[in-house]
Amino acid sequence: MPLYEKRTYSVTTGKMPEVIKLYQEIAWPVMEGEGFAPYLIGYFISDTGPLHQLIHLWRFEDDADRRAFWKRLYGSENFMRFAVQVRPLLQGQEVQLMMGAPWGPNP
Repeated sequence: MPLYEKRTYSVTTGKMPEVIKLYQEIAWPVMEGEGFAPYLIGYFISDTGPLHQLIHLWRFEDDADRRAFWKRLYGSENFMRFAVQVRPLLQGQEVQLMMGAPWGPNP
């Protein structure tokens, strides 16, 4: 059964343009180029409720697939060049693991 991971990053107020630029210019090209993109369902930026949040939604086959993915991503030198630049712009991170409900559509 697929496993979904929602990662919510709280961005320092006023720093979202810098975060967006880093994702566009460094992170996303690395993810596409190194084969990480197929796991991604989408990136989202909050517009209501808690603001200044960047949300990622990922899909994995199971927890072993999920753990292998993150190990491989954080083992990428190219991705880590992005990570060291974006981390100072973030205030916090929340990770939520979810399973699809047994009815209705699932991504």
